[in-house]
Amino acid sequence: MTDPVSDFLTRLRNAAQAQHEHVIMPSSKLKRELARILVEQGYITGYEIAPPSAGNPGESITVTLKYTDDRKPVISGLRRVSRPGRRTYVDHQHIPRIQGGMGTAIISTSSGVMTGHEARLQGVGGEVVATVW
Repeated sequence: MTDPVSDFLTRLRNAAQAQHEHVIMPSSKLKRELARILVEQGYITGYEIAPPSAGNPGESITVTLKYTDDRKPVISGLRRVSRPGRRTYVDHQHIPRIQGGMGTAIISTSSGVMTGHEARLQGVGGEVVATVW
C-alpha cells in the first residue's frame, strides 16, 4: 500500500456511507493520531487498538462511527490534501479554514499531529494531511 492515510480516510468514508457501526483496519501511529483528533472534534464516537493476533500480524484499529438521530453520518466529507506525489506544506498564517471554520484541517507539525486551529494558536505550520467536514 502506497498511501495508508488515504486508505484510512477511504475506509471511514465507505463505512459511513454504508452506515456501518465499526471499521477495522491496520493501525499505525499516524492513524491513531488521526482517530484521536476525530474523537476530540466529535466526528467519531471512539477507537480501540487491538494487539496482534494469529490471523493479524500487526496491530489493528477499530473505529466506532458516529451518526445523527436520523441516521446520517456526522462526517459529511473527508479529503486527503497532502499526497505522496504532491506534498502540501503551509506556515501558520496560511493554514486553511475548512467550510468557513465549520470543518477541521489536520496538520502534521514538528509538535505532533493537531488540528489547524491548534496549529494557528501555537504558531506552527506543517504538512496538511487531511480535511474533514
